[in-house]
Amino acid sequence: MKKLSTILGIFLFMTAAVSAQDAAKVETAGGAEITFESEVVDYGTIAQNADGVRTFKFTNTGNAPLIISNAKGSCGCTVPTWPKQPINPGEKAEIKVKYATNRPGPINKSVTVSSNAITPTKVLRIKGNVLVKETSPVKKEIGLTPKANN
Repeated sequence: MKKLSTILGIFLFMTAAVSAQDAAKVETAGGAEITFESEVVDYGTIAQNADGVRTFKFTNTGNAPLIISNAKGSCGCTVPTWPKQPINPGEKAEIKVKYATNRPGPINKSVTVSSNAITPTKVLRIKGNVLVKETSPVKKEIGLTPKANN
């Protein structure tokens, strides 16, 4: 009976030790996490050659510093800029995207963000429509009659 009690005691001690290790792993698990206020920016209808800069705001909602390694537009007309320094847990930052509004027509582009976050790749979208800027006709003065000499 003493042997059974000793074996049972050792078993319970080992089970408790393993459970404590698992709990510690859960507490330290995770990492950086990027959470955007919105993953889509709608330019709406804008004039040709209007300001094409828009901002994606985000927070590091993880428990480790967030490092954005790259942000790439789907074409040369979409140019993102992003923070190069680490963003600590709880800090806010932003990615700016400049769209070339000299191109009239619909906007439907993406920006792919790569980071060390738990979800390492996020795809952001911009949409809208660029209207052709109307040109005003040159007014010519014609048909002026000269003054009569008196």
